[in-house]
Amino acid sequence: MKLNELQALPEAKERKRLGRGSGSGTGKTSGHGQKGQKARSGVSISPWFQGGQTPLYRRVPKRGFNNAKFTTRYATINLSDLNKYFNDGDEVTPELLKEKGIIKKQLSGIKVLGNGELEKKLTIKANRFSSTAVTKIESAGGKAEVI
Repeated sequence: MKLNELQALPEAKERKRLGRGSGSGTGKTSGHGQKGQKARSGVSISPWFQGGQTPLYRRVPKRGFNNAKFTTRYATINLSDLNKYFNDGDEVTPELLKEKGIIKKQLSGIKVLGNGELEKKLTIKANRFSSTAVTKIESAGGKAEVI
């Protein structure tokens, strides 16, 4: 093997050689253009700098009213969970769910979701029910009562 027979690996990429004559395409100013802050050495412009325009973090209001505090959030429970914890003919109430540790907080109320199958006849009292939950409860012979 001789030095003139060496070949670069196919994945090797040639480095861009800056400032090597006008014919190279990156001669003289080395791709930095004419004058200005970005043409100087030691330039470091932060990514959030907007060139004299009032920056976004100063334009956005920092205080004021937000409605998120007043949204209604429900503690959710699935029919498959009710199947596990209750016997046939039981009455399910929010107080009983909290007492058994099935839900941690009541929040704005309890919503029963229709995930899973209900094989027991239960009377469920909750603040809200999904439409699938109501059909599954009634098909099992139970009752869905809105508080």
